[in-house]
Amino acid sequence: MSVHALFNPRSIALVGATDKSGWSVSTLLNLRTHGFPGPVHLVNPRGGVVHGQPAHRSLTEIPEPVDLAYVMVPTPAVLGVLKEGAKLGIRDYVVLTAGFGESGEEGARMEAEIAGFAREHGLTVLGPNGNGYINAAAGITPYGLPIPEPLLRGSVGVVLQSGALASSVLGFALARNVGVSLLTSMGNESVVTVTDVVDYLVDDPATKVIALFLETIRNPAEFSRVARRALEAGKPIVALKIGRSTLASRTAQAHTGALVGDDDVIDAALRQLGVIRVRSLEDLIITAGLLAATGPLPGRRVGVVTPSGGASEIIADRAEDEGLELPAFAPETVAKLAEIVPSFGTVQNPLDVTGYVLIDRTLLGRALEVVTADPGIDVVLLLSEPPKVAPPDPAPVFALYSASARRIAESPVPVVVVSNVLTDVTEFGRQVQRETGYPYVAGGIEHGLQAIAAAVRWSETREHALSRPAAAPPATVAVPEGAAGVWAEHRAAALLASAGLPVVPSALARTADEAVAAAESFGYPVVLKVAAEGLGHKSDIGGVRLDVRDAAAVGRIHGELMAAVPDADGVLVQPQRGGGIELLVGIVRDPAWGLTLAVGLGGVWVEVLRDAALRVLPVDAAEVRRALSELRGAALLQGARGAEPADLGAVAEVVARIAAFAESLGERLESLEINPLLVTGSRVEALDALVTWRD
Repeated sequence: MSVHALFNPRSIALVGATDKSGWSVSTLLNLRTHGFPGPVHLVNPRGGVVHGQPAHRSLTEIPEPVDLAYVMVPTPAVLGVLKEGAKLGIRDYVVLTAGFGESGEEGARMEAEIAGFAREHGLTVLGPNGNGYINAAAGITPYGLPIPEPLLRGSVGVVLQSGALASSVLGFALARNVGVSLLTSMGNESVVTVTDVVDYLVDDPATKVIALFLETIRNPAEFSRVARRALEAGKPIVALKIGRSTLASRTAQAHTGALVGDDDVIDAALRQLGVIRVRSLEDLIITAGLLAATGPLPGRRVGVVTPSGGASEIIADRAEDEGLELPAFAPETVAKLAEIVPSFGTVQNPLDVTGYVLIDRTLLGRALEVVTADPGIDVVLLLSEPPKVAPPDPAPVFALYSASARRIAESPVPVVVVSNVLTDVTEFGRQVQRETGYPYVAGGIEHGLQAIAAAVRWSETREHALSRPAAAPPATVAVPEGAAGVWAEHRAAALLASAGLPVVPSALARTADEAVAAAESFGYPVVLKVAAEGLGHKSDIGGVRLDVRDAAAVGRIHGELMAAVPDADGVLVQPQRGGGIELLVGIVRDPAWGLTLAVGLGGVWVEVLRDAALRVLPVDAAEVRRALSELRGAALLQGARGAEPADLGAVAEVVARIAAFAESLGERLESLEINPLLVTGSRVEALDALVTWRD
C-alpha cells in the first residue's frame, strides 16, 4: 500500500473539531505552528465557530477538495465519516478515535467493518486509536498531542506502535539534537501497517535511518521484505522490540525445543535482517542519531582520544564488552603524539591527553588529527560535547568548535563524538552545532559505545548481505509416505541418508542373531540403541548402550532392550565413534517465522549448557559459520588443549545442507534434530536423528 499521499496532503479537514477537545486544539495548533501551507477545514455537526474560525457541518459542505480527513468523532460515527468522504473522493484518513479492537468484542467488530470498507473502496486509513503523524521534513503535522518546541527537522524516521510514548521520544530526540523526518503513531494498524510506513521511509529522500518501537511484528514475511529493502538501500533500521516471552518449547520430543523461545527467534531474525535491536528508548534515539550522522562504519578498530584517564578506562572496558577492538597505535602515531602530549601523560590507545587541555585548548584537536591518520584505525571516538552555557563573549567558543568541526570533517576515518554522561544538549549547544558544523554527539559513554558497536555490526551485516549471491528457492521433495508423529532414529537417519547427508552406518536388528551379525560386519566396539516409534530421548530410559565389545554382550543387551520396550521395532546397531566434538543441529518450525535453526554444543549437555546460536532459514554455509563463531564453546572447535581442530568449512557446509533439506520437506515438517553431529577434523557425521511431522 502506498502511503505517500497520506503523508503529503495539500489540504486537511479536522472532522469532529471542537473547543472542548484537547486533541482538536493541539492538532490545529500543530498545523498552524509548524508551517502547513494548505487550508485546514474544521467540521462540526453543529457548525458555528470552532477554534476561532467557521466550521462546516459535514465534509460535503466544504467547497473545495480535501486530501486528508483527520477523524475525531465518537467511535460509532467513524464509519459514517469514511462513507461520506469516499463519496467525495477523499482517499486518506487519520482516525484518532479509540474504542475499537483494543476495547473488546464490539469494538473489534466496528474496526473490522472500517477496515473492510477501506479496502473495498481503496481508502488509506492510519489508526484507529492513533495520534496521527508529524511529517517534519514537509512541515505537515496532523498530530493530536503537543509537539515539543522547537521541532527539529532531520533524517530519522520514527514509527511507533505506541501513541503514549511519542511525546517522550520527541522530547528526548530534541534533548540529543536529533531531528526527525517523519514520526508516525500507528494506532491499531487496521489498514496502514508498520511495514507500509517503513516501505515509504525506505524511498523517502529525507530519511536516512528508521527507528521503530514495536510491540508486535504482525506479518514476519512482510517485515522481512521491507527490512531487506532497507538494508539494500543503506538505510539502517533500529528497533526497540518489547514483549520478551518466557522460553517455550516447540516440540517436546526434541532437545531443540528447549533452546528456542519466541523472543530468541525474533532476535535471530532481526540480526539476520540487519535490524539493530536496542533495549531502551534512549538507545533507540542515540543509535539512530549516530547512524544518521555517520552512515556505515568501516570496521571494529577504534582509536580513542580523551582528556580523561578515568574515562579512558571506562571506554576500554565497555569496548571489550561490545566486541570493539582498541589496537595499539602505529609507531609513527606514537612518535607524533609524544611530541604533543605532556610528558606526564602516556601515549597509548585509549589516549588520555590529560587535563592540560584546560591550558592548551588546541591539544585535543591536534591529538585527534594524529590519531585519525593512524593506518590501523577504522573509527575514532572523541570524548567531547557541545558547550551548555553561552559565555559573555561566545566568539572564542565558536572558533574552537569550528576548528574541531573542520578536523572531524576532513578526517580520513569517521569520528564519533561521545560525552562522558548522558546530558541534554542545550539551546546554546544546538546553536554551536548548527553554526559550526560540529557533529552529532552520541551522549554518554554507556549509550555511545553501544551505538558505535551497533553501527559496526549493521555495517558488517550489510556488507555480507550485498556480497552474498541471491539464495535459490529450496527444492521440494515428496514427503515420505506415512510421515506422521515422531520418527525414531532408524527412520529419521534413513531419510537423511537418502538425501546424501553424512550419517553413521547402522542396521536394524529384530533378533539377537541379526544384531550379532551386524556388529561383526561393523567391527567392535559397537553401540546398541532401542528403536521404537515415538520414543524421543532413548537415553532417558536406558535405551542406549555404549562400548559393546563382543558377540555375547551384543546378544544379551539386545534381549534386555527388547524386554524394556516390548513394542520396539528392534535394536539399532552402529559402529562406535570416539573423540571429536559433539554438536547439536536442530530445526524447529516457529509459528510466525517458520523453520529456525539452532546449532550448538550437543550430546547430553544440550539443555544444561544451553550454548546455541539461532538462525531463521534459509541460511548458507557462510551464515552457519558465523553462527558457530558466536558459541561460548567456539574455542573447542578450534582445537582447545591440543585437540584436533574442526574443519569449520566442512561443518558449515554440512549444516547448511541439512537446513536446505529441512526446507525441502515442506510445511509438514515440525522439527528435525541431529544430536550429536560428530565433528572430527574434516569428518562430519550424524550419530543420532529425530524427525517430527505436523498433523
